[in-house]
Amino acid sequence: MKVKVIGIPVQDQSKALAFYTDKLGFIKKHDVPLDERNRWLTVVSKEEQEGTEILLEPSPQNFEPAKVYQKALFEAGIPYTQFNVDDVQAEFDRLRELGLEFSVEPTEMGTVKIAVFDDTCGNNIQIVQLL
Repeated sequence: MKVKVIGIPVQDQSKALAFYTDKLGFIKKHDVPLDERNRWLTVVSKEEQEGTEILLEPSPQNFEPAKVYQKALFEAGIPYTQFNVDDVQAEFDRLRELGLEFSVEPTEMGTVKIAVFDDTCGNNIQIVQLL
């Protein structure tokens, strides 16, 4: 078994695509219209273009329980997912310079350093560095 696609719920796919590519540095992998409002829209890491795809999932617009769950996680400050980085402080500095808002600044927690930011699409995202 292999993980090929993970989904992140987003409130607006176009806004999410711009954020995940322009700010986070991912690249668009697939963009397939499904109907007049929804797309099969994925991004991947520039460093692993054949790696796991992130599906920018429009579920909060189409499935009320997904919207409720996403909102509850966000309001509780719980990250929806995490991305590994080589240097949390450097990534924090780069993203802060681009205007991202962080709810948790770089913090060491045992064998990792983490930070948590708002992806502007309804999610808290954690970045983590293994120490």
